[in-house]
Amino acid sequence: MKFGLIKERKTPPDRRVVFSPEKARTVQIQYPHLEFAVESSDIRIFPDTAYEQQGLEVTDDLSSCDVLLGVKEVPMESLIPKASYFFFSHTIKKQPYNRDLLKAVLEKNIELYDHEVITNPRGGRLIGFGRYAGLVGAYNGFRALGLRDGLFNLPKVEGLSDLKALQQELDTIQIPNLKICLSGLGKVAKGAKEILDHLQIKKVGVEEYLNASFDEPVYTIINVMDYNQRKDGKLGKTSEFFLDPTPYESTFMRFAKVTDYFIAGHFYGDHAPYLITRENAKHPDFKINLIADISCDIDGPVASTVRPSTIEDPFYGYDPQTESEVAFDAEGAITVMAVDNLPCELPKDASEGFGDMFAKHVIPAFFNGDLEGILERARMTKDGQLTPRYSYLQDFVDGKE
Repeated sequence: MKFGLIKERKTPPDRRVVFSPEKARTVQIQYPHLEFAVESSDIRIFPDTAYEQQGLEVTDDLSSCDVLLGVKEVPMESLIPKASYFFFSHTIKKQPYNRDLLKAVLEKNIELYDHEVITNPRGGRLIGFGRYAGLVGAYNGFRALGLRDGLFNLPKVEGLSDLKALQQELDTIQIPNLKICLSGLGKVAKGAKEILDHLQIKKVGVEEYLNASFDEPVYTIINVMDYNQRKDGKLGKTSEFFLDPTPYESTFMRFAKVTDYFIAGHFYGDHAPYLITRENAKHPDFKINLIADISCDIDGPVASTVRPSTIEDPFYGYDPQTESEVAFDAEGAITVMAVDNLPCELPKDASEGFGDMFAKHVIPAFFNGDLEGILERARMTKDGQLTPRYSYLQDFVDGKE
């Protein structure tokens, strides 16, 4: 089989790639019937020469490849008809901005596998960039704090060489006496936790966090049952909440009353209660003044996230009283970091980590008859049709919803 690493063509440019040169070479040695071709790219974090030095083919023509591997959406005009692609299509939630892309995939008889739905039999995601979103998002929040309050001046992550350089920058700063709340238990939250732990910020339990005062910065991690409760007063269950969150209401305000910096690393499901409503943010007891919204659900569970921010301009302010955007350092504002493509700032580490996961979970499926159903679950389209698992998207494709 021949696998092609495509050039990323989405704007703004994305420097990530599915496989680093070293990992591609390792996989090629491990699987004698597999070879890579690398599309020439002037933006990729690893230059063409790095792949050539590993003995890999660099070319402008990937038409002979059996499978094409990318990261972000492929522009419609660049899609090769009848090809097999892996990339993040951002269509499984019926995202309207990519409806035409999904239509083009079907019209061009493309077999599309979406990275987002590469899962185990229980539905757990096997690959992704969540850890790097968490790492960069938490760092960016501290960067905003330093700039806003004149405490320190951390550089942008995109100007740093790798995660080690990021950590070295954190070693130069001192965090003031803050209470930091991190939501979530997944890869995003674990990435953010790495930053908090690298800064040697003390972790405390939920009840201690809510009720005690500290003379040093501390953080706590909260999960859905920490900030939601059943409306009828009965004991809630996490499994029940994920199946149907409508009987629940948010109790996040108890955290908002004692928190300075909130890192939103949770997954927000449809119909779940909002964590921070506009009315919550207006409450005189609402204390949060800095939010790194890594989850970045616009106009959703975190009221201050009115739009995504960008790597170029990552911060803005939210005035709770007027419910409007203001300067990130405006008096009385909540400082917001809501960059929606955070892993792009650490392209080397993110690419290396992604390649490790793809090699472990996906490549074997091509050579063992898809024993665990990895490919079957991730295949969205085949023979010009949506596969049964994704047939729910047909009305979306047809423009009926």
